[in-house]
Amino acid sequence: MSAAGENAERLVHLSLDDPALTARNGDLEHERRVAIFDILENNHFALIDGPAGPYRLKLSMADRGIVFAVSDKAGEALSRIELSMRPLRRNIRDYFLICESYFEAVRTATPERVETIDQARRALHNESAELLKTSLADKVRLDDDTARRLFTLISVLQMRG
Repeated sequence: MSAAGENAERLVHLSLDDPALTARNGDLEHERRVAIFDILENNHFALIDGPAGPYRLKLSMADRGIVFAVSDKAGEALSRIELSMRPLRRNIRDYFLICESYFEAVRTATPERVETIDQARRALHNESAELLKTSLADKVRLDDDTARRLFTLISVLQMRG
């Protein structure tokens, strides 16, 4: 099926509910834009016990978690999933520390050093995506790439100013 879509088990729109996002640093803004673009180009997302898609997704922060507000293509609300940040908190912190090192290395380090940091970043990203998939397993079916990109967006949302 084409990325544009006959597949109902996919996201056709994704937004983040945080007006301060664009005021953050350029590296975070770039990560956000790339993750959203990549998700919309190719993803697998389906509600386990809900109507078929395609879906629209709005991510927002709640008291101690992240809210996945899922609606149909026309914007009618289908599901509100609240996910605790507790299992992801350490990974988010570590992910941003390693991303800071990576962004700095890209500017100043040798290609070998950049590659070493990038491998560690990818490993942590994969581990975090698996944790996210497990946390959502009874509510949403995701593929690995979609989980990785959603973890990136959750991390960007979690990062304060």
